[in-house]
Amino acid sequence: MNRIGIDLGGTKIEAAVLGRSGGMLWSERVATPKGDYVGTLQAISGLVERSKIISGEVLGVGIATPGSENPQTHLHRNANSTCLNGMPLRQDLQRLIGMQVLTANDANCFALSEAIDGAGSGASIVFGVILGTGCGGGIVVDRIVRNGANGIAGEWGHTALPNANESERARAKCWCGRACCLEQFISGSAVEMDHALVNNTTGISLKHIATQAKAGDAASVATMNRWIDRLGRALGGVINVLDPDVIVLGGGASLVDGLVERLAPAILPHIFADSWSTPIRVAKFGDSSGVRGAAWLCDTLASGQKLGNSNNNSMEDQQ
Repeated sequence: MNRIGIDLGGTKIEAAVLGRSGGMLWSERVATPKGDYVGTLQAISGLVERSKIISGEVLGVGIATPGSENPQTHLHRNANSTCLNGMPLRQDLQRLIGMQVLTANDANCFALSEAIDGAGSGASIVFGVILGTGCGGGIVVDRIVRNGANGIAGEWGHTALPNANESERARAKCWCGRACCLEQFISGSAVEMDHALVNNTTGISLKHIATQAKAGDAASVATMNRWIDRLGRALGGVINVLDPDVIVLGGGASLVDGLVERLAPAILPHIFADSWSTPIRVAKFGDSSGVRGAAWLCDTLASGQKLGNSNNNSMEDQQ
C-alpha cells in the first residue's frame, strides 16, 4: 500500500504520500496554528483527508512530532510546541482521523527515512543527528526506529557536553532546566550564540561565520574550532556507547562546507579505540526526511512489527 506521513513542526505541518517503492506521490504544507492544540489537530486531520485522495486505502498514518509520548501515561511531553505537552496527542488524532496513528519523535523519523533509502541505506545501526535551531538524535536498528523503554532513545541533545570546561559549565541552564545540554553548544543557533557571547556581537548567522572563517577571520575561525571540538566530544560519546555503522547529519548546520571532513580527527581522541571507520554523511533527503520517515512508520503496521518498544497501541487498545 501507499503510506501517509505527517511532519508536525513548530512553524509548518507537512503531509506526504509515499508510493510502494518510496517515491513521493504528493505533498502539502500548511502553517502550524501556533499555541492552538485543537487547531493543530484540525489542521492535521484536514491534511490527512486530502492525502487520502492520492493514497487510496492505507493502514494508518505516521506522524513525526516534537517531543514524544510518555509510554506510561500516553500524554505528550518534551515538545518545544508547548501546547502539545500534557495532552493525549496520538489518541486524540486517532479518534479524529478514524485510523491507526503511529507517532515518533521528529529526529527518530529523520533517522528512519535516512536508514531506509537515504544516506544510511543498507546499514544495520544508524544514528541520525539533527543540527538545526535545536539538536536531536534518532536510532534505527535493522530498519526499525528504536524509541526505548521510556520513549527517549536518541534524546542526544539533552545529555551533557562531555568534558565541559569551566566556561562551558558557567553557561545559563538549558530551557529544559538542565545544565550543559548539547543543544546549548552544538546546534546551529548555539554556534551563533557562542560567537555573539565571545565576541560581543549580535545577529551574525552560522553561514556568515563559516564564510568568514574560510576567509581567515580569526574570531570566526575560533568559533568554528570550538564547534568542531564540541561536536567531536559529543559524537565520541555516541560511538563509545552505540558504535553505529553510519552517522547521518541533518538540519541547516549540517550543510556547513567542510564540516564532515573535520569531524573525524575531532572524534578520535574521545573514543575507546586507536582507530575508527564510521562514515559520517549528510542526509540525502534534507528537510523532507521527517515526513518521509513518518510515512515509513506505516510499514510497521503492514509487517506487524512493534515500533521499537514504543506504546503506539492499536485502535482497539484506545477504546
